[in-house]
Amino acid sequence: MLYRQIEQNKRKTIWLVLLFSLLVLGAGSAVGYLGYGDLYLGLGLAAVILIFYVPITYLSANAQVLGMSGAKLATREEYGQLYNIVEGLCIPARIPMPQIYIVNDPSPNAFATGIKPEKGAVAFTTGLLEQLNREELEAIAAHEIAHIRNYDIRLMTISIALIGVIAILSDIGIRMLFFPRRGNDKKSHPAIMIIALVFIILSPIAARFVHLAVSRNREYLADATAVELTRNATGLKSALQKIGTSELDVKQAKQATASMYMVNPFSKQRRAARTSWWSTHPSIQSRIERLEQM
Repeated sequence: MLYRQIEQNKRKTIWLVLLFSLLVLGAGSAVGYLGYGDLYLGLGLAAVILIFYVPITYLSANAQVLGMSGAKLATREEYGQLYNIVEGLCIPARIPMPQIYIVNDPSPNAFATGIKPEKGAVAFTTGLLEQLNREELEAIAAHEIAHIRNYDIRLMTISIALIGVIAILSDIGIRMLFFPRRGNDKKSHPAIMIIALVFIILSPIAARFVHLAVSRNREYLADATAVELTRNATGLKSALQKIGTSELDVKQAKQATASMYMVNPFSKQRRAARTSWWSTHPSIQSRIERLEQM
């Protein structure tokens, strides 16, 4: 059951990333057609934006996430048990030891960052360290290490960058509607014009849906991988139940980084009984149900 779930989640993510790529290409084509009556010109514009925007987001993601969360580097002297737990999990995960950070916040939560295992970092809130026992803390650490091992951070970083590209293209397309066409109107087909306009308006929303679907899917995969690393579904189930009852928000969490956390950092959304299309994470209940099936 465990390995089948991991494989299913991997396949779903591949399809979601392909859909993301199609959205970027479609948005570029729509911009080119609306502005110049040329689909290929828009593809070129999309390629230029991708070349500059994605690498900048990709390379600065770690520093941005850690800085926005207020995370501070943890010392082995002060957090010896936490270092021992993370080191022990890195052996079966076969990844280098990530840097460990602490976020001074009473809300129990954690997140991982790092576009590759060699640059990985795991952050834990002080509330998490105070409320969880060793077994539960190991389960949470395993979940975050799973994100690093599975290259989820790289995937989510690229996903966020592509949302930005689509938003830029959509904005350019809408602005073009207020200026005279630069192409030959005789070459334009009214039906294609309408399709291009609808695509420009809806593509940012669709991109957001895809990003959130990828985020939810990777949480299920990280849960399954955490069980693979610890051979203990009970610890993760118990940890999720404790975190789910917290009524505290992570104070420095932002909507832009919410998908990076172990559970949704906003209590109202975290306690939602069902997962919606706008959810950054699956509901805690659905995650627990999957763990029970293991």
